[in-house]
Amino acid sequence: MTGWLSVALRSAGAVAELKKDKASGREPQAKKAAAEGEGEIWVVIEHEGADAAPVSWELVGEARALADELGVRAAAVIIGAGEQELARKAFSYGAAASYLAAGPKLGAYSADPHCQALAGLAARHKPQVILLGATTRGRDLASAAATELETGLTADCTELKIDPEKKLLLQTRPAFSGNVMATIITPKRQPQMATVRPGVFPAPEPVAGASGEIIASKPRLKPTNVSVKQLEFIRAPKDEVSLQGAKVIVAGGRGLKAARNFALLEELACELGGAVAASRAAVDAGWISSQRQVGQTGQTVRPVLYFAMGISGAVQHLAGMQASDIVVAVNNDPEAPIFEVADYGIVGDLFEVTPVLTEEVRRRKAEAGADGGLRIEKSARK
Repeated sequence: MTGWLSVALRSAGAVAELKKDKASGREPQAKKAAAEGEGEIWVVIEHEGADAAPVSWELVGEARALADELGVRAAAVIIGAGEQELARKAFSYGAAASYLAAGPKLGAYSADPHCQALAGLAARHKPQVILLGATTRGRDLASAAATELETGLTADCTELKIDPEKKLLLQTRPAFSGNVMATIITPKRQPQMATVRPGVFPAPEPVAGASGEIIASKPRLKPTNVSVKQLEFIRAPKDEVSLQGAKVIVAGGRGLKAARNFALLEELACELGGAVAASRAAVDAGWISSQRQVGQTGQTVRPVLYFAMGISGAVQHLAGMQASDIVVAVNNDPEAPIFEVADYGIVGDLFEVTPVLTEEVRRRKAEAGADGGLRIEKSARK
């Protein structure tokens, strides 16, 4: 992939390769799990039937790393109709145990019964940490369960660590509109609860044949715990390419000057099979939907290839994209902070550079033919 990218960049203008070593992300260590009992690190698996949300596996990998630091087990919690397949799949991502809470009223998500099921499991087994994805459902369930368990909850975390002295979970999240990063602890209540944004942590590679313990239960739900009945589930329409799943993201910032100029980025993204994103400045200007925002107050992404077009590189934006495998920056300011994290940089006018890049990609695709195309793969050096 680097070969065609270098050609495209050189044809667009002078290229300065900015070499930088990037942290590869922590991988779970294969340490012996602690015996079943108190103090486990739990991850609530968000799912529709047998399909789990990607953030759940990201969190299982991180839970395993945190659990290894504390010498305890990482465990998955699956609340539903008895999804044994998910319980076993959790083992391949690093869980040593899966708590399977099943019942007829738990098949479709509803806050009341799912909250009672999770709170009941936690009261019985006493985990020290419960993690959920910072999704619509995760936020809903986490807040209800934290209230039921009378404990604290830190929402939208972007970093989790263990305090080496107090052995408490350090929960870091943006505050004051993303201008500061706050680290929060829950010293007097357990379990410590947090929701984590999708894409913050890398999903571990699944290990085939991994095994663990399945602890099955059937929560007893009172009629008063089921105040809502689901009549129908209508899936919301999604973009053709989402930011979370995109291998290529072309992002624009204040340098685009107007909403109509995002068409330049859409053309390049289309040729690369990628998605269009934006900095907060572009979103605040009303040029693009907030669902496309990358940064501390937007989404955290990990594409193979990230184009930063007309983005200065404020710390709030870097927090959401600096884990990208390869970063290409185009900016007319040679002192722009974005160049400090870029692998390739062009100091120039994005309105001149972007069309040349797009045309070069088209040419390379035509040369490769119908059976070829451009391969977008993770670099071995990362």
